[in-house]
Amino acid sequence: MDKTARIYVAGHRGLVGSAIVRKLEADGYTNILKRTHAELDLTDAAATEAFFAEQKPEYVFLAAAKVGGIVANNTYPAEFIRDNLAIQTNVIHAAYKSGVTRLLFLGSSCIYPKHAPQPMKEEHLLTGPLEPTNRPYALAKIAGIEMCWSYNRQYATKYLAAMPTNLYGPGDNYHPENSHVIPALIRKFHQAKVGGDATVTVWGTGTPKREFLYSDDMADACVFLMNLPNDKYEQLLWPAGDPIESCNLGLAPVVNIGVGEDVSIKELAEAVCDVVGFEGQIVFDTTKPDGTPRKLMDVATCIRAGWKARTRLNAGLKTAYRDFQISIASN
Repeated sequence: MDKTARIYVAGHRGLVGSAIVRKLEADGYTNILKRTHAELDLTDAAATEAFFAEQKPEYVFLAAAKVGGIVANNTYPAEFIRDNLAIQTNVIHAAYKSGVTRLLFLGSSCIYPKHAPQPMKEEHLLTGPLEPTNRPYALAKIAGIEMCWSYNRQYATKYLAAMPTNLYGPGDNYHPENSHVIPALIRKFHQAKVGGDATVTVWGTGTPKREFLYSDDMADACVFLMNLPNDKYEQLLWPAGDPIESCNLGLAPVVNIGVGEDVSIKELAEAVCDVVGFEGQIVFDTTKPDGTPRKLMDVATCIRAGWKARTRLNAGLKTAYRDFQISIASN
């Protein structure tokens, strides 16, 4: 991407989008297109097409999405599938109509089957049942991958789908009910410390294992992928070396982004507890759902392309906690 290229970051205020914007700005890109939801409702097809026709972005990072943890996914399944299908459908089609050079569609590790082999490889997509608690969101993201794949085959577009593992970092959502596990734990332990509580209750048994990627590392990977030379980029679009053969083999234009190692929820809770400085006891509520037993990404494709995560979990948690403290101080 040329430093003056018109780059649209959809969802620039979210955890993913804000990290991508920080990375682009740090790297000297000077023509970053940003629109808030109030300025552009991406669930509105006509408004989305009008924006693309007028602004003509050359590159698109599709990070706009309705996201949340287990509670949010269980509570608002209709919104999770409806809004995400609408956003990605409108953006991908508008990108095609306006001649976007490359588009990176951001998904999630939840696209893989609940009992997928570990670590999860890109070719495990659509090989088994999904985790029921986030199936509407996962199906929407799988549909987005299929759209990228289909447009590439039919219209010779170059749309790549990046599947980050569980993300955390500056700009995260710390809502008490709708947040993901790390921001939820940070909030819980902080409130318990401030309130002088003796215990903190964590959902589930603590045995499931999860992989966590610092948001700025994810952004670094996204910009790296969009800057790959054509031959390396097209290897990710067509893993079998040919569009038809890749399709026949079920090899979608997907690349996993992760760290390649995981921790149990118990280990994570203990790490957050230590970073926050809570001195009480952790209690696990085993009546609550655990979700998928394990979600570890196989990141060999990304490593072969030339990228690897750098931020260790403890260092990332310290930065995330400082961000949380700043966010509550400003409210």
